Amino acid sequence: MNYESFLIKYAEIGLKGKNRYKFEDALVSRIRETLKEFEGVFNVYKEQERIYIDSNKDFSDIYDKVIEKLKRVFGVSDICPIKKVAFTSDYRELSNHIIEFVKNVYGDDPTFTFKVKTRRVNKIFEMHSDDVSAELGHDILERFKNTKVDVHNPEVRLFVEIRNHINIYSEKIPGPGGLPVGTSGKAMLLLSGGIDSPVAGYMIAKRGVVINAIYFHAPPYTSDRAKQKVIDLAKIVSKWSGRIKLHIINFTDIQLAIYEKCPHDELTIIMRRYMMKIAEIIAERENCIALITGESIGQVASQTLESLSCTNQVCKLPVFRPLIGFDKEEIVDIAKRIGTFETSILPYEDCCTIFVAKHPVTKPSLNHIHKSEDKLNDVIDELMNKAVDSQEEIIC
Repeated sequence: MNYESFLIKYAEIGLKGKNRYKFEDALVSRIRETLKEFEGVFNVYKEQERIYIDSNKDFSDIYDKVIEKLKRVFGVSDICPIKKVAFTSDYRELSNHIIEFVKNVYGDDPTFTFKVKTRRVNKIFEMHSDDVSAELGHDILERFKNTKVDVHNPEVRLFVEIRNHINIYSEKIPGPGGLPVGTSGKAMLLLSGGIDSPVAGYMIAKRGVVINAIYFHAPPYTSDRAKQKVIDLAKIVSKWSGRIKLHIINFTDIQLAIYEKCPHDELTIIMRRYMMKIAEIIAERENCIALITGESIGQVASQTLESLSCTNQVCKLPVFRPLIGFDKEEIVDIAKRIGTFETSILPYEDCCTIFVAKHPVTKPSLNHIHKSEDKLNDVIDELMNKAVDSQEEIIC
């Protein structure tokens, strides 16, 4: 069957009370942005607590591509290809529409078990919802002799919505859920070439946050392939989050200064602290109100509670760590599902792995860290200013 419309359902947005319209409008806007390459094909709008994507053109040749794009729009709980017909108060006319739908979708002699679920919003149609479902079930049984009703575990669920028009559908394609991007502010993601940080970006975007990203590059110790890997990861995440502005910081001189002047067992913590300082500077310039990292408690030496506490101490902005309680297997599963895993495991080192001590401190003392950082006082401000001013920006 060639569908002409999609019904887009949402879940959490429905709990937003008087502010729900703002989230609906944001979801409509995000869907339009997602489908803009098909300009002139679709009309996206909301009506009676529903969002519709209509077309007056045959889009069967791009149907699968459209579905794949919609499955990446946060806020969408279900994508339902529908047959939309004009409202009628005549039950027999409604029944004819249902019979035609079943025939077009499942053939002239289907053999499935089914259940009809009716929702009557337009009370001009006098029959109650349960009565409509029962009568339509009877008509389907009469017309298609090899079908059976199963109200508990049917193979086909036939949905009928009686509104200002009538929606008929039997397929609900799961969306990602969450909240529309742009409804929860903007944050800066510290993006590396590893598995964790792209997943953290995905998860925070799912809560409606607009993402900028920052990557710390260390040439010649890290190659251009490592940089390209991060750009590719940002592009993959942007398929879910919308466009990402990626800030690339040359971190080499700062790393070398830390390596030369500070105790080697504290290298990772001190480097991490200066990354957070620079990320916060860029974040404030971009009107971001939080930082995001992919850290998980205990995964590496810099992610013990003591280490995270030392890292947090340099930040005025809140630091969100959506993976904080996840184990590696859980993170990998999400990375595979969102499409970042295969890129993340490419063997190009990032700047964090080049200057790693053999025995990094796992319970750093903040007083000791401060004393070690004092050794950088004569150079660090100039190096940080240079790194910030020479940043490269890429829209992904």
